[in-house]
Amino acid sequence: MIKWAGWIITLCGTGHTVGALTLEKAGRYAGTWFSGGLWSEDFADMSPAGSAYWLSLASFGIPLILVGLTVLWLDRRGITPPAFIGWTLAGWTVVDAVVLPFTPWPIFVVACALLLIGIHRAHRAHRAHRDNPAPKAGLPRA
Repeated sequence: MIKWAGWIITLCGTGHTVGALTLEKAGRYAGTWFSGGLWSEDFADMSPAGSAYWLSLASFGIPLILVGLTVLWLDRRGITPPAFIGWTLAGWTVVDAVVLPFTPWPIFVVACALLLIGIHRAHRAHRAHRDNPAPKAGLPRA
């Protein structure tokens, strides 16, 4: 479950960033971005280049890729991700669903649920193992 959540989070972040740069054509403003064209940008009256930048490279897409890859990295090493990652993403997803109901927030609900259920199961398995450890192999029983 944790692995699936990590992949969903990573793919959503990648899809958002790549989709903004290509499908939404934000990438056409790259010359403006990297030539200092946004240095005097007014947030209250954003230019098309500024809006495209905030939709693509400065959006939540790249941090989501990092969160998803971190979840996958932890899972590959047998480390359970902290629950605050799942709860924070879930809270953010609720805000997104209220503010922008026609976004793919339901996919994030699935990712958050998988992550939180996986974390809960991992903690429960750890507690069960800690409370009832198996006898050590090779040692005589008393």
